Amino acid sequence: MKVWIKYVIGTVLGVIAAFILPLNTPQVDSIVAGFSEFAIRFGRYALVPLIFFGTAMSLFNLRYKRHILKTSVWTAATLIGSTLILVLLGLFSILIVKVPRIPITGEKISEVPTIDVKSLIFSIFPFSGFESLKDGLYLLPIFVLAAFAGGACASDTNDSKPVLSVFESAMKLCQTMSAFFVEWLSVGMIAISTYWVMQARVVFEVSTFMPLCIMLLVDFFIVAGIIYPLILRLLCKDLRPYHVLYASLCSIITGFFSGDTNLALLTNQRHTKESLGIHDETNYFTLPLFSIFARGGTALVTSICFVTILRSYSSLGFTFFDVIWIFAISFITSFALGTFPQGGTFVALTAICSLYGRGFEAGYLLLSPAAPILCSFATAFDVLSAITGSYIVAVKTKKIDKIELKHYI
Repeated sequence: MKVWIKYVIGTVLGVIAAFILPLNTPQVDSIVAGFSEFAIRFGRYALVPLIFFGTAMSLFNLRYKRHILKTSVWTAATLIGSTLILVLLGLFSILIVKVPRIPITGEKISEVPTIDVKSLIFSIFPFSGFESLKDGLYLLPIFVLAAFAGGACASDTNDSKPVLSVFESAMKLCQTMSAFFVEWLSVGMIAISTYWVMQARVVFEVSTFMPLCIMLLVDFFIVAGIIYPLILRLLCKDLRPYHVLYASLCSIITGFFSGDTNLALLTNQRHTKESLGIHDETNYFTLPLFSIFARGGTALVTSICFVTILRSYSSLGFTFFDVIWIFAISFITSFALGTFPQGGTFVALTAICSLYGRGFEAGYLLLSPAAPILCSFATAFDVLSAITGSYIVAVKTKKIDKIELKHYI
């Protein structure tokens, strides 16, 4: 059975369970939340060693074969380009279509994690390299440590042969282990989707946020069904661009219901290799970087939400400079969300409201009830961008093998 079918079955069972179980009781809610968190932890468990050993071997091969510059340029260009496209689409959507105002509430400001750029930079290089392996949330320190290890091996291949043998064996072991976790995570999707429905019930019961959700859904179909396939057709000369969307179904489902880019990275790693045929040396270089930095979906959702907040507070229009400011700040903020694999949308929205000022510092509270769904859409965009971007880089660097559609997992 295809992996994505298992995930669909698990998700459907979870949604059905959400309407059968008495979720309004504290005991049941606590149990469902606990199982959901356990499933996410289970899925993340194999990610750190997989990224470390995979990236180390990737950087060794890229440096040894002198392909690192070309791969880096295409990765950076694709990453930045996808983010620009998504932010522009988000602003275009919300400026053309006027979403009904959100009723202003008297909710008090609650403490929300903030973006600390200095802390982000310092955490890339902790006091000990092994400290980076302790936290599975922020993947950049792990990526950097692995990159140094792989690059160092390429500088002296004779002396590093024993280490490379260990790295390669460990990478293959981690790939086998991660395949096991990906398979069984489909069972965990029952709890994850049940908990998602439990959180999203406020949106289903109150029609206030439905126009905003419909806009995000339409934007997702435009990106997945038109924009990205068209880019693949023009840039990669791909006659069947929708096979990338098919390969990403499992990751999109995982990302949407968990709202976790790190969890979706685990499924992305397997599908890019076994479905799209992307070589490991490209796969383990591009996907972690896309997962950390390519948060264009988050920027899209953030820009739409912020314009909705401004319209809810005031009937005044927007000047050209306001639109440019929203575009620039949403674009820039999206690159600083690496430490927030979950809830990055709300953190970015809080930061933008604070930066904008003018009495809108607490504006994010208007959309706090819909936070789970907003983060879900943002993660779905980000996951699709990651797998599409990795495919583009692999095609342009000729690091891909053709796999028949019937053999996709």
